[in-house]
Amino acid sequence: MIEGELALALFASVCTLLLFGFPVALTLGGTALLFASFGVIAGHFDASFVAALSGRIFGTITNETLVAVPLFILMGVTLERAKIAEELLTAMANALGNRTGGLGMAVIIVGALLAASTGIVGATVVTMGVLALPSMLKAGYNPKLATGLICATGTLGQIIPPSIALVLLGDIMSTAYQQAQLQSGIINTQTVSVGDLFVGSLLPGLVLVGLYLSYLLFVGWRNPSNCPAPEEAAATPGTTVLGAIAPPLGLITVVLGSIILGAATPTEAAGVGAVGAMALASFKHALNLSVLKDIARSTMQTTSMVFLILIGAALFSLVFRGFGGDEAIEGFFETLGGGPHVALLIVMLVMFLLGFILDFIEITFVVVPIVAPILLSMGFDPIWLGVMIAVNLQTSFLTPPFGFALFYLRGVADDSVATSDIYQGVIPFVFIQIGLLGTLWLIPDIVTWLPSMMGR
Repeated sequence: MIEGELALALFASVCTLLLFGFPVALTLGGTALLFASFGVIAGHFDASFVAALSGRIFGTITNETLVAVPLFILMGVTLERAKIAEELLTAMANALGNRTGGLGMAVIIVGALLAASTGIVGATVVTMGVLALPSMLKAGYNPKLATGLICATGTLGQIIPPSIALVLLGDIMSTAYQQAQLQSGIINTQTVSVGDLFVGSLLPGLVLVGLYLSYLLFVGWRNPSNCPAPEEAAATPGTTVLGAIAPPLGLITVVLGSIILGAATPTEAAGVGAVGAMALASFKHALNLSVLKDIARSTMQTTSMVFLILIGAALFSLVFRGFGGDEAIEGFFETLGGGPHVALLIVMLVMFLLGFILDFIEITFVVVPIVAPILLSMGFDPIWLGVMIAVNLQTSFLTPPFGFALFYLRGVADDSVATSDIYQGVIPFVFIQIGLLGTLWLIPDIVTWLPSMMGR
């Protein structure tokens, strides 16, 4: 019992320290080492758990799936630096901007494409905030609607493949699924892959984009002054719009299509995406030595951050298990009663709240490995559970007062935009995402139908 209490104290200590702004990776690893040292001295911890860290790190180094992470980051950063998103937004805004809500529709569509290109929430919100928010305000859009749209479309990078979050989550869910099978005494070679999560999340992502567009049309119908059409709209030839949309859309289609059809692994497709993004940037004459250095530096920094957190989370996970944290959580679920769905509801609520203080990377590496094997052993479909976690975290990143997307937009928005406008503007979209989450819970086939049709 003492070990279980120490495991919970370790988890609480990490969350508390992160609230004070300490570096995530060092907090995870350092706190775990302190607790492990105390446990060894007190005779409540087996040091062999920490000794297994080298094996974990070697397993990470040799994990081909995780190679997709820096490649997808490189693809997204290249498209961002090449200003492909800026050209796309301008063309779409001119094509749709002559109607009520047209500029907002352009923001949603471009935001969805940009989310699929970068796969990073912060990059999409910041880019759209810089490019689209001034234009929307100048066109007379209600600041609440404008900021809500940008924050909501920015979080689409969490669920629309190819997403960095889904790559990391898929790798963790695969390991958790194997652990759940071993705990249940099942010998089965079936696994869940990153490609499975990509396929499972595709339909929910498209549904969410459709819901955003429907809400915008409803607002335009009820109160056109909130999203007015400009008095003078420039006509944009169809060839110009097609020329702006075709390159990024074609690249995304090739990357995602090759994964869905099984022609390439996520890592191979990520390599194609990175090379394709470089080719597009070069074709647009957006590449020079300075830009290449900037792309390489940004990719290296983001990748280093991800894998340093992964190492810290691995150490945390080993120490947590060494204190019997898995058994403590499983015992807690058993004492609750109410069956698997009550346990899942509590896990989703905890993850939602943790999304206020932790990024998806920390939650994926720290929380998911702890709870996913337990939930999967209760009979939940691994693809469905992975998509549910992704949508849940996406909603958390959008929810006031601590949603990450709100802080990203606040950092680039003009001082004339009040923080209260941002907070109030995202509320309708939070309810839309909660509605989607409830729908996926009640109708799992929305997630599992396409993977089953693809034979996954």
